[in-house]
Amino acid sequence: MKEIRDIIAEFARRRGEPLALATLVRARGSSYRRPGARMLIASDGQTIGTLSGGCLEEEVARHAQDVIATGQPLLLSFDTRLRYGCHGSIDIFIERASSELFDNLAAAQCERREFRVATVFEETESLGTRIAILPNEEFNGAFVQTIPPPMQLVVIGEGPDSAALRAFATILGWNVIETEEAASLPNEFDQWTAAVIKTHNYGRDYAALEKLLPHGLRYVALLGPRRRRDQLLFALTEAAIPMRSRLFAPAGLDLGAEEPEEIALAIVAEIQATFAQAASQSLRERRRPIHGEADVALA
Repeated sequence: MKEIRDIIAEFARRRGEPLALATLVRARGSSYRRPGARMLIASDGQTIGTLSGGCLEEEVARHAQDVIATGQPLLLSFDTRLRYGCHGSIDIFIERASSELFDNLAAAQCERREFRVATVFEETESLGTRIAILPNEEFNGAFVQTIPPPMQLVVIGEGPDSAALRAFATILGWNVIETEEAASLPNEFDQWTAAVIKTHNYGRDYAALEKLLPHGLRYVALLGPRRRRDQLLFALTEAAIPMRSRLFAPAGLDLGAEEPEEIALAIVAEIQATFAQAASQSLRERRRPIHGEADVALA
């Protein structure tokens, strides 16, 4: 969710300026982005975020100037079969950006809380994006989205691949926590935390696994060969350490990685696939639509 963080940061930088928020609220068929994609537009034409592969943003930004000037929201429909390379259609809702919304989003991201918002774009006089106060609150004519906090990557140990891991994580908008010793880590982790253990030292690897495996994390990776993994797991089992986390060892997808940067890429790709619940296969081999359902729209 790097995009939402970039938008929040730009809104804070331009606080007090009139801004517009464009949200992709409905998609049918093929589209580069899916509902939930957002773009912030300033009165000087600058934009943050994307709604497509680059073919719609300029036109949306032009319409956003009218929304900024009048305060009246606007729903745009694009048939991408006729004008662009995708075989489908999308609806984009443009509204004046709300300080209350962005202040709450910023607070939720900082506090690592999920945040549920509803963009009401039709069938009502009260249009716009608002906070969903109740967990099961329902909205008519709305796209409802749960925005999670940023991914958190815990890296235990230093090595040649550390710089690339940091770089990839930064590009993706992840928070990175690096340490040499597991003892310095917090005692609690949330569900958006992944961990990579790469001390290349049996004792420190054992201490890291002892610390992380009981927490039920979706992704804990261990660098090194299978034989050492098995030795560590045997010792942890003998010590009755709860193994509630998913362990990925050896770490990373099979990308034919050899160099440190390639190894880091394989690990980051595996983390992305795990949290997205993706199959990690070539899209060429996929027989179903890339984004699942052909028509994603209202709540």
